[in-house]
Amino acid sequence: MTLTELRYIVTLAQERHFGRAAEHCFVSQPTLSVAVKKLEEELGVALFERSKSTVQVTPLGERIVEQAQRVLEQSSVIKELATAGRDQLASPLRIGAIYTIGPYLFPYLVPELSRRAPQMPLYIEEGFTGELRRKLRSGELDAIIVALPFTETDVVTKALYEEDFEVLMPADHAWANRDSIPKEDLLQERLLLLGEGHCFRDQILEACPAISHKLNSPNNTLTAEGGSLETIRHMVASRLGITVLPSSAIGSHYERGLLTSRPFAPPAPGRTVAIAWRASFPRPQAIDAVTNAIAHCRAQEPALA
Repeated sequence: MTLTELRYIVTLAQERHFGRAAEHCFVSQPTLSVAVKKLEEELGVALFERSKSTVQVTPLGERIVEQAQRVLEQSSVIKELATAGRDQLASPLRIGAIYTIGPYLFPYLVPELSRRAPQMPLYIEEGFTGELRRKLRSGELDAIIVALPFTETDVVTKALYEEDFEVLMPADHAWANRDSIPKEDLLQERLLLLGEGHCFRDQILEACPAISHKLNSPNNTLTAEGGSLETIRHMVASRLGITVLPSSAIGSHYERGLLTSRPFAPPAPGRTVAIAWRASFPRPQAIDAVTNAIAHCRAQEPALA
C-alpha cells in the first residue's frame, strides 16, 4: 500500500469516473485502474462497484476512502513538519483562489509577497470553491482564498476584507445618470450572470431573490450566462446587457467612456473575502506573510480598496 494508491482511490471516490480521476492524478487511465485493482487485491475487498457508465463506492470502500483521506492529510503534515525547523518562508507556498478573486488579487499579491518573502517560491491556481476545498484537505494546496461563508472541519478561516458589489453597464446606459441602483431594478434589464457552480452567482441571487424567480420562469428572457467575469465584461461592452461585479473586479480594461459602474442603493450587497488553511499547517509565518501582503495591497491599490 502506497500514498500514491491512496491518493488514487480518494480521487476516484470524488470523481466517480476513472478517466476524470486519472486526469486529476496526472496519470493514464490504465495506470490508475491497475493501481486501484492492486490495492483491492492487497486488502482483499472491493472498494468500488464498476459499470460502463459510472463508478460507485462500496459501503466498506467509503470507510476506507475516509481513512485514506486522513492518511494523506497527515502525510502532508509530516512533510511540512520536516521543513518547520527551517525558515518558514523558504519552502514553497501553494495558494488557491476562487475564479472571481484570483484574477484581481494575484497580480497585486504575488509581487508584494515576493518582496516580503523573496526566498519563498509561490504556486498559485484558481478554481471553484469545492475543488479548492478538496485540494486544501488533501494537502495539494496550503491556503485558499474564498468568499464566506466557508466551513470545513480542522480548517482555520480568517476574514481578509469586505467588498461591495456594483452594477457594470455601458457608459451611455440610462442608469449612468443615477447615483445608485436599487437591487430590484435589475429585473428591468438583461442581466448577465456567471454560470452555475460559481459562488458569486449564488451571492447575487441571494441578494436579489426576485432574480431567482425570474430564472425559473419558462418565459425568462432576462439572463444570459458567461464562464468568467472577463467574458461577461466583454458582453457588457458589446451592449448585450448589464452585470454585477465585486468592486475589485470593476477595473477598466477598455478605453475611457466605454463602460461605467454604479453602486447599489443601501443596503448594498457584498461579500467577505477570507483565507483558509488547515489547522495543522505548521508554517504560520507563511500565512501571516500572505495576510499582511493582502492588507498592504488593499491599502495601496485603489482597484482593490
